[in-house]
Amino acid sequence: MAMGMTAAAVTNGRLSSKLRQAGERMPIIDFHSHILPGIDDGSRNPEMSRDMLRQSARQGVAVMAATPHFYGDRDTIGRFLKRRQEALEKALPLAEEAGIELLAGAEVAYFDNMSQAEGIETLTLADTEILLVEMPFRAWSRREIQELDRLLHEGYRLMLAHLERYLGFQKDKGILEAIYERPIFVQLNAESLLGFWNGQKAVKLFKEGRAHLLGSDCHNLTSRPPNLAEGRAVIEKKLGRGKLAEIDELGEQLLSPSP
Repeated sequence: MAMGMTAAAVTNGRLSSKLRQAGERMPIIDFHSHILPGIDDGSRNPEMSRDMLRQSARQGVAVMAATPHFYGDRDTIGRFLKRRQEALEKALPLAEEAGIELLAGAEVAYFDNMSQAEGIETLTLADTEILLVEMPFRAWSRREIQELDRLLHEGYRLMLAHLERYLGFQKDKGILEAIYERPIFVQLNAESLLGFWNGQKAVKLFKEGRAHLLGSDCHNLTSRPPNLAEGRAVIEKKLGRGKLAEIDELGEQLLSPSP
């Protein structure tokens, strides 16, 4: 995605009853969470999910992507979807009670030839073409870039989860430039904005238009809690309300129905 890419460049999306009506402010969207109970290393049970949802709602979150981990080397898509549906049925009434719209998706760990995997299209976010991809925690090569290109060619709208967590592994800066040059949405965790040194890097990525969306990546109420509001506060302080509006507008347009 070219530097400075904004919501004006996004035309295709889907959803949602929580998305902005005429004259209302743009919704706050959490694009990455482990809010579903008992499916991965996130929420352990419905009670924890309920409290996480309430905490998110207090921070102004209106729409939350439920993105449990999917590992293609140890699971099948069919088994994953069955478990996700069971967890979603437990979480949906809790989300409704909290006033949050839950969107079913997945955080798909990168695997070779994933573009050819049968059923990969069922792991996109709700009924959009957005595929949240967790890249390997190691140096990437042209092989990974080529696989991302194949996914793009297949029509997926790629969102890379928590880019900040991979940066230290990427000694070949040309690989990162290849990511930035492609029409790929970069999601950062709110946590990345809170430390001093890493926070400066995250702010710079948003300032340069190389990061586009925020997620809490919340897993629990203690070590990895819902914290979108804290990250948003840093962006507002460092880059102004206009940058927050740009992030919210992009998120809304990604999820809104096409005209």
